[in-house]
Amino acid sequence: MAVMEKLKMFVVQEPVVAASCLIAGFGLFLPAVVRPILDSYQATKQPPQPALSDVVAGMTGKK
Repeated sequence: MAVMEKLKMFVVQEPVVAASCLIAGFGLFLPAVVRPILDSYQATKQPPQPALSDVVAGMTGKK
């Protein structure tokens, strides 16, 4: 339990540093977890790609 006591003392002595570490932890954790979840939802809803000739015709203005 000595680790918890040291952690409590650190939070009391340095609250700004402790809050900064907490925010950094969320900043590292959320993209690592949320991004793959969002990618798995996006993969099932992708529309089919248009033909390359249609894209070229749209960009050049030729039909």
